[in-house]
Amino acid sequence: MEPPPEGRTIRRGRRLAVDVGDARIGVASCDPDGILATPVETVPGRDLPAAFRRLAALTEEYEPLEVLVGLPRSLHGGEGPAAAKVRGFAEKLARRVHPVPVRLVDERMSTVTAAQNLRAAGRSSRKGRSVVDQVAAVVILQSALEAERASGVAPGESVGAAP
Repeated sequence: MEPPPEGRTIRRGRRLAVDVGDARIGVASCDPDGILATPVETVPGRDLPAAFRRLAALTEEYEPLEVLVGLPRSLHGGEGPAAAKVRGFAEKLARRVHPVPVRLVDERMSTVTAAQNLRAAGRSSRKGRSVVDQVAAVVILQSALEAERASGVAPGESVGAAP
């Protein structure tokens, strides 16, 4: 692995990433050095109170530096109804996991990339939709780690957690 450019460093600490969908929520984590993102689990998303309880439990278990929530944007960078829904989800999650910070990060193409990666590995995305959600969370997390490594600053935008 190459060192960060011009002495930039990545903050030390595990992170959790969340890919929010209507039916499922993919979760991924990384090692404390921010080198490798790995799938954690798929949380059922239809029962939101139960989903928030499970995400809070995972946050407590993994003790992350922050939770990164994928923000769906259009290919042109705009935000539509899906982004508004995820923003609301992230605000509720921030209240649940406070004082752990929650950040919104661009997730354009994460699910498409995840499905392509699974196909390349010989796995059917149709048979393993929950796996696609986890891999999408891995893609979101890996992208955020690379962005931080390149810029030297935390990726995305902070979500307020006022209780």
